[in-house]
Amino acid sequence: MSSGGALSHHGPVTATLRERMDPERAKELEVEIELLQRVGRGDRGSFEALYDRLAGVLFSSAYRVLNNQAAAEDVLQDVFVQIWEKAPLYNPALGKPLTWALTLTRNKAIDRLRSTQRRNRMQDDAQRESEVFEQFDDRSSFDAFASAETNQLVREAMDKLSEDQRQVIELAFFSSMTQTEIADHLNLPLGTIKARIRRGMIKLRDLISPDL
Repeated sequence: MSSGGALSHHGPVTATLRERMDPERAKELEVEIELLQRVGRGDRGSFEALYDRLAGVLFSSAYRVLNNQAAAEDVLQDVFVQIWEKAPLYNPALGKPLTWALTLTRNKAIDRLRSTQRRNRMQDDAQRESEVFEQFDDRSSFDAFASAETNQLVREAMDKLSEDQRQVIELAFFSSMTQTEIADHLNLPLGTIKARIRRGMIKLRDLISPDL
């Protein structure tokens, strides 16, 4: 590999790295640096060659974090988009190309994992809300919930709800208004009314259950 051109500025760094590794690996490192610098100048052929060299290792790194092939493949694609975009900023003095690419991969995989975990928690919360709401989706169900035995507990718990939640529950279960009628009455989206009722019912259940 020629020592001129793009490598000339970083020649001492490459030479120092060569002193710390066997000749074969030193040659591989020089090739990777050259490829990455060419990618930084927009060379698509070098980008494809770099992909062939690094994709397997980067995929394995992403898979270890995510334990999911499809997710690891998505991360790999995102990482190579980043490599293409960030290659002009790469400086060999700050690390080997593979180390740099592995850092991008690990960060992207961790972000993906956290996003998936947040989405799963949101889905679990929505399912929980839906299950509770189904239990108290009409006046008769609420009346059963608020029987004579628990009526006082319900009234006390109602006072602990937020005003928004208490308002829609009172309209729905004590004034016998439908959710659509409540939405029209309060001039609010139907989805907002449903959410307030669901969350209010969940809070009521949590407040009352320990005393039952």
